[in-house]
Amino acid sequence: MTGSPWAFHVHLLGWVGVVAIGGVYWALVRRPHDGTIASERFRAAGPGAPAGPPNAGPMSVAPNRRQLWQLAAGLGALAVAVTWPLADLAAHWSLTALLVQRMLLTLVVAPALVLATPTPVLSRLTRPALVDSVVDVASRPPVAIAVFSTIVVGTLTNPAVAAQSSSAMWVGTFDGLLLVAGVVLWLPVLGQMPGARRPSSIGRAAYLIVQSVVPNFPAVIFVFARHPLYGAFAHSVRAIGLSALNDQQLAGVVAKVGTLPVLWSAAWVVLNRGQRAEELGVDETPLTWAQVERALERSARAERRRQRLPVDQ
Repeated sequence: MTGSPWAFHVHLLGWVGVVAIGGVYWALVRRPHDGTIASERFRAAGPGAPAGPPNAGPMSVAPNRRQLWQLAAGLGALAVAVTWPLADLAAHWSLTALLVQRMLLTLVVAPALVLATPTPVLSRLTRPALVDSVVDVASRPPVAIAVFSTIVVGTLTNPAVAAQSSSAMWVGTFDGLLLVAGVVLWLPVLGQMPGARRPSSIGRAAYLIVQSVVPNFPAVIFVFARHPLYGAFAHSVRAIGLSALNDQQLAGVVAKVGTLPVLWSAAWVVLNRGQRAEELGVDETPLTWAQVERALERSARAERRRQRLPVDQ
């Protein structure tokens, strides 16, 4: 590598991505959500069916203050991850910087953007049958573990790291994949996505603990490897003052220290909330209108499929 590791670069594509996500968010929340559609579905269900949610009609999807803060946190973390200096260090100089970037995308940006999105908007985005099916399958803990582990480990293979070190196109592709992996990671836990499966509090806590261990096994390899694994970071000493091997070992430690507290703390919160709900005698996962609506939509699709099936003579 030539040039200074700390030379400033604008990272125009990164900033375009941040602004684009913010723009799409505001376009979605400013569009009214027509609750009368759901009311019509209920009325079509037949006599005696409920009329739909209270005050059905055009419903506001304006984000509340907490969601605005979550949006700001998500976009801020995204800007840090995909612009100078972290993006430069992660692409060419330091494996530690690469892992910090990846943790920001999966553990901060992805859940913050999901939590920042009002439920009616998530309902609209996931209403198409194909998207709904993907959410249903991907939110199953074994599938979520497999998908997250495959993306996390696959993008850390030597060819993948070499590719993202040589091409901005690959950098953008892998950043997008990691954001998707982050959404899948949190799908069974947040309960924000209509139609997503949500295990019990004990199930969610166990799931988070497994997710903190299985995809993290490359960190153990980084710590105990006897030689550098990535030629892309051969000159790390110029950027952070550590040899490539020491940078690799530090990256393994950072991956463990950064991931375990986040996921284990989330597991503790889930268990604590479940215990409090049990003590109060309330449902820890109360049924929401969005979930009822999604169940009706799935039933209607299943009925249409049955009607299209040929009748045996």
